[in-house]
Amino acid sequence: MSYNILAVNQKKMFHQFVEFDKKVLLYFNSMHSPEWDSIMWWISGNKLWIPLYVFLLCFIIYRGRPYRFIFIILFVAITVLLCDQLSVLIKNLVERPRPSHDPGITNLVHIVNSFISPWYLNVGTFLNAPMNFLDKAFIVFPMMMVIIMGNIDISVGSIVALSSVLMAVLFNAGLPMPMAIMAALLIGTALGCINGLLLIKFRELPAMIVTLSTMTIYRGVAYVILRDQASGGFPGWFLYFAWGYVGPFPFIMVAFIVAAVIFGVVLHKTGFGRTVYGMGSNRLACKYSGVKTDRILLIVGLLTGLMSAVCAIFLTSRMGSTRPNVAMGYELDVIAMVVLGGVSTSGGTGRIAGPLLAIFVIGFLNYGLGLMNVSAQMILVILGLLLILSVLVMNLRITTKGKSPA
Repeated sequence: MSYNILAVNQKKMFHQFVEFDKKVLLYFNSMHSPEWDSIMWWISGNKLWIPLYVFLLCFIIYRGRPYRFIFIILFVAITVLLCDQLSVLIKNLVERPRPSHDPGITNLVHIVNSFISPWYLNVGTFLNAPMNFLDKAFIVFPMMMVIIMGNIDISVGSIVALSSVLMAVLFNAGLPMPMAIMAALLIGTALGCINGLLLIKFRELPAMIVTLSTMTIYRGVAYVILRDQASGGFPGWFLYFAWGYVGPFPFIMVAFIVAAVIFGVVLHKTGFGRTVYGMGSNRLACKYSGVKTDRILLIVGLLTGLMSAVCAIFLTSRMGSTRPNVAMGYELDVIAMVVLGGVSTSGGTGRIAGPLLAIFVIGFLNYGLGLMNVSAQMILVILGLLLILSVLVMNLRITTKGKSPA
């Protein structure tokens, strides 16, 4: 049932996108003069707009609010001016099964434009598209806290898989579905608690090594339980988590907004949030100042496990079944969203607004590339390149700010 709904949504989105693209193309073709067209085609032919788009995108994400507003206006303006060239280029990419050049930047630009531009936001299908990637966005909020503290957690995908598998097994064993959902939340929280306790007990080990070990263990347990078999048969109302609506808005989007508000308030308006930033800046100073750093580590681990279990519920609801290999690569997507949002991997800096924007940038990027039949391996390559680019830009900013004026 869920696969049929997904296919209908994708087909509807494709047809509406094509019709909208034709209208915009006809409108701008009627306005352009021959001289203007020659200038725009020269710019498009020499691909001068690609580095300009990348430049503007970096400033939109990383600069302060006054600068960001100006660059968003420039970004939308250039999109409008080059709308016909973008349309022809995208049409060529769709018609060619194996493009001769990497379409990743073009897709990223067009998808970001579809998120920022009011024309795209008014299309109903773009309201439904986040239903395909917002499940992993719930993990972004605790992962942001983890990275702000200077740690990293690469076991979240395995926590999602094990929570989903145990929920399905318990339900098929006779446990009522509401109780199975509660059990999944408790299991995910317990797995996150194990990560936190290991980090407290073995302080000399990096967080990546600890979570790499638990990632392997959790995923292995999931395979031991189901033996590479699928498990499903959930009641019909369970699909509401992923495919239901609250008025005109998808239920998962409403839940995501609520979670974003809660974590934003906790991170930026409470003493707990200030302690998280303090631990990222100087954990030893916080400890000698009387801050219970072990308790903060444990709480963040609990939150990471809990939100991973929430992700497991939405993901299982979207797929209608589960397997031990679900959520493969989720840790890469989540970390990329956090880092692309401006959170420093060295700890101590970052605002929740950046990852919120990065969630939709990467989410629409994956969704759009999937609609263009780009292979999963190529999507991973593009995502990795995007992550490297964001880290390089961030380090460049830190190095530039650290230099004293001559």
